[in-house]
Amino acid sequence: MANTYTLISSVTVGSGGAANIEFTSIPSTYTDLKLVISHRTNRAVVLDGFYLSINNQPLTSTGESRYVLGDGSSASSGAPAGQLQIGASTGANATANTFASSEVYITNYANTSTNKSMSFDNVTEDNSSNGWNWLGVGLYNINTNAITSLKVSSGTGSVNLVQYSTAYLYGISNA
Repeated sequence: MANTYTLISSVTVGSGGAANIEFTSIPSTYTDLKLVISHRTNRAVVLDGFYLSINNQPLTSTGESRYVLGDGSSASSGAPAGQLQIGASTGANATANTFASSEVYITNYANTSTNKSMSFDNVTEDNSSNGWNWLGVGLYNINTNAITSLKVSSGTGSVNLVQYSTAYLYGISNA
C-alpha cells in the first residue's frame, strides 16, 4: 500500500525565539504522524537536550526513550529516565547559523487501547570536527489516550528555540 503524507500544520519561530513549538488539536483521521524539525537554541552550549512532550504531560513523565549516539569516532547509548528525549539541539556555542535536524515517526497515534511507540532520528553538527547522529525509539506509556498535542523544546525554563527554527507535522494515511 502506498502512504500519503498530508501537512497538518507548520510553525516557524519568529524574532525573539520561542520556549517551544507546539501542535494542538491534532485530528485523529490519519494512521501515523511524522514530525520534521530544524532547531537551534540560545543556550551557551554546543549541544542542548531536545525533548518531546505529548498531550500536555510534563517532560518528567512523558514516557521512555532509548537511543544510540555516534560522533564519527565513538558511540554510546542511553535511556533518559522518564523523558522522551528525541536528540540534541544545536546550541549558541556551535557554529553560527547551523541547525539540528530531527524526525519523529509516531505509529497508530489515534488508537485508544495501546501505548504509542515512535522512532526518531536526529543530526547535529557545528561545521567543525563535531557531528552527532542520534537514533532511538520511544514509548508514550502514561496512558492509552489518542495523541492530540505534541510539543518540542529544550526542556529547560529560560532557554528558547531561536528564530527560523521550524517544525512540520504530517498525517500519514495508508491508501
